[in-house]
Amino acid sequence: MRVTRPMLAVAGAAAVLALAGCGAGGDGAAKAPPTATGSLESLAAEVKCRPDIQTDADTIRQAICAGSGGKFVLATFSTDRGQREWIDEAKDYGGFYLVGRKWVAVGDDGVVHALRGTLGGEVEIGADHHAHTG
Repeated sequence: MRVTRPMLAVAGAAAVLALAGCGAGGDGAAKAPPTATGSLESLAAEVKCRPDIQTDADTIRQAICAGSGGKFVLATFSTDRGQREWIDEAKDYGGFYLVGRKWVAVGDDGVVHALRGTLGGEVEIGADHHAHTG
């Protein structure tokens, strides 16, 4: 089966919707460590999770992880451009993203900020779908 970017974006978005919720977040003022690098397995090992691989393709590897802070999606990418395209499409679905070089972790606010304490990276926030008018 050939994995296409739209398929990956949908899979990522579904994971975001399943895992991202209203978390109790930190203020983001804490200094993060240097941004981690490496394979999906090495990043997962740094945060002490055993990854459940969901996608294993040439351009993306994606897993569901459960750490002490909660569940999150961890994805690694073969290119910076592929990573940015995935993030830009997935952010339309909301959620919190911890972004490193060729990797991203997606979860609720509290999980993402906790992961940042170990993996470093920059936090990005997806579209806010909680505001309702009427």
